[in-house]
Amino acid sequence: MIDRILEEVQNGMLTAAEAKEKLSTYENLGFVKIDHHRKNRQGFPEIVYGEGKSAEQILTIVQSLRARNDSVLVTRISLEKAVIVQKNCPEFEYNEIARTLAWTEEKPKTNGYIAIVCAGTSDLSVAEEAAVTAETLGVNVRRIYDVGVAGLHRLLDNIEEIQNADVSVCVAGMEGALPSVLGGLITNPIIAVPTSVGYGANFNGLSALLSMLNSCASGVSVVNIDNGFGAAYNAVLIHRLAHKGEK
Repeated sequence: MIDRILEEVQNGMLTAAEAKEKLSTYENLGFVKIDHHRKNRQGFPEIVYGEGKSAEQILTIVQSLRARNDSVLVTRISLEKAVIVQKNCPEFEYNEIARTLAWTEEKPKTNGYIAIVCAGTSDLSVAEEAAVTAETLGVNVRRIYDVGVAGLHRLLDNIEEIQNADVSVCVAGMEGALPSVLGGLITNPIIAVPTSVGYGANFNGLSALLSMLNSCASGVSVVNIDNGFGAAYNAVLIHRLAHKGEK
């Protein structure tokens, strides 16, 4: 990339100022330094975490990212903040369940898909965060929801679709048993997401987290409590490896 930019300067196709901008690794906006080279290093643009940021700050960040990338994702953003951003960026889509604000230039065109498996309706916020993340990063997803262990026949009715996925994200609260059950039925990797859904002894997701970490099924990896974004990001990396070299 550097060689190409230098050649364009030498051939008069770029000015020195334009080359400097292209070679800049981040943009300093005072309250934030936007990592524009994240995509060059990791394959995806920087993702914006919305909690703790004002609507005005988020707007400034997404406008900068939008100018340089073909997708932008904001996680954990409230409806009130999203509405303010959308007034200036109407192309962004807000998912109220996932609490995400996303824009992509194109819909996913990849082969294969990620299965987002969700135990119960109360876990949907985390599952949808995972689904929107994967879609924004360019991967097709299949949503298999409300298939928890309290009614295993529901899981078995959908098991073939999960088996055919490249990787599965499994979201569950309460005792967190679903990833272990699923792990004994499929051959693709499972990324388990414990949620904070549950009664007192659930300890805001700690019991589900410990259950998943102690799974007797092989092939189950675990992310942090309620971290649908992190699970989807890792799932997308696995999916990309599975289809490396394909057009």
